[in-house]
Amino acid sequence: MFPLTFDEFLGMKGFFGKSIAANIVDEFDQYLRGGGFPKAVQYDSADDRRTYIESVVAEIFKKDIRRRIKIRNLSAFQKVQTYLINNFGATTSLDNLLEELDKTGTHIKRETLNRYIGILKDAKILYECNRFDLKSRCSVRGEQKYYLSDLGFYFATNTDNRINYGPALENVIYTYARSHGYAASIGRIGPLECDFILRKGEAGYAYVQACMTMMSDRRTEDREYAPLEKIRDNYPKYVLTRNDPIQQRNGIIHANLPEFMRDGAVF
Repeated sequence: MFPLTFDEFLGMKGFFGKSIAANIVDEFDQYLRGGGFPKAVQYDSADDRRTYIESVVAEIFKKDIRRRIKIRNLSAFQKVQTYLINNFGATTSLDNLLEELDKTGTHIKRETLNRYIGILKDAKILYECNRFDLKSRCSVRGEQKYYLSDLGFYFATNTDNRINYGPALENVIYTYARSHGYAASIGRIGPLECDFILRKGEAGYAYVQACMTMMSDRRTEDREYAPLEKIRDNYPKYVLTRNDPIQQRNGIIHANLPEFMRDGAVF
């Protein structure tokens, strides 16, 4: 189960009689900040939405975690939860996370940390996305990213309401693809990285690169296209941006996420 995708979010707003911005990008940014919990759509105030999502987090912890699982070091668990929520979309390893915890005076075993992460995954707060090396055709362990089941978890638990578009766009692509039945991995192509390799059944296969904008300069554009241009097979390749003029380059499909998701497009 995943929260609302962007097209479902718009549909839910219409159902509740809420106004929808004429500029689809403005509506998309609101979706990024507020997340996709259906009931959150009913609240017009950002503070009310935040309070509601905070209550969802508290309820998940109370009902789905504490009633089922005994956590002896509650403080350490909450620090792990906070760190992973605050650093969604960042490359994370157990070793790096243990080092960060040590800096705050929290000392736990590797096995305990792994268990805490498993609890957060089982509670559907986090999803783990592993790397896949396209050259060796095998998974790369220890270099995973964690994405939130809903971005509302981040914005409801942080005072900073600015959008960091890099990880935010990756996160919504990940949950959108998963909600449409795709499995997702991070692609490694030598020294380069493709944000996602998506797989569905035997025939469904696609590569996706996410970027807030490619309009800064030509170097930015080249950097975003480079991983996809290194891939020599004929499966679909996408560059998904927030609000750029649509480009044509080497058969790679460029689309803007607000329209792509609004239309319920698939890869």
